[in-house]
Amino acid sequence: MITAVIIAVVVIAAAAVLFVGLRRARGGGRGLKHRFGPEYDYAVARHDGDVRAAEHELRERVRLHGSVKTEPLPPGARERYLAQWADVQEQFVESPQQAVVEADALLARLARDRGFPDGARFDEQAAALSVHHAHHVHGYRRVHTAARGQGGTEEMREAMVEARRLFDVLAAEHTVDSTRNGRHSTADRGHTPWALPRRHAKGSGTS
Repeated sequence: MITAVIIAVVVIAAAAVLFVGLRRARGGGRGLKHRFGPEYDYAVARHDGDVRAAEHELRERVRLHGSVKTEPLPPGARERYLAQWADVQEQFVESPQQAVVEADALLARLARDRGFPDGARFDEQAAALSVHHAHHVHGYRRVHTAARGQGGTEEMREAMVEARRLFDVLAAEHTVDSTRNGRHSTADRGHTPWALPRRHAKGSGTS
């Protein structure tokens, strides 16, 4: 009788531990999906649909880069970055490939100046950015890919437009964490991201 009671208690305790563990795992997954948004789906795709591996990677990103503190830009740096991006946009009309190369390097420098890892290690820098700007980092990835000659003119144009969103957040005077809702800082409200007209994109084949 006593043995049966002990076995029953052990079984109930094990079931309770398993139940709590499953609830925590599910809750953690929902929390990661909410925090990372499109980055969550990107990570799952990178791991060929393996949700557990993707969530492990995202937790590692938070552990490694969650404590990154955004540094203010030095005096005059914001204006210089804005001018440089404007030059890149103008260059795109005549030389899309060179423009995305320069946009890639510009974003790497800007992210470094805001306190993120150096752009010499793109994957590390992008991972850190994804923890704090999950809704904007994909454009940086697209520009980085386009800068290596992958994609046509239209793909490069779209990458530049999307990357501008991250640029605006990083170049803002009062940058905030945009992970939760994808909004820009108060310094960028009312600003419309630059979009190169398709008819101006050399070799795009559109009119």
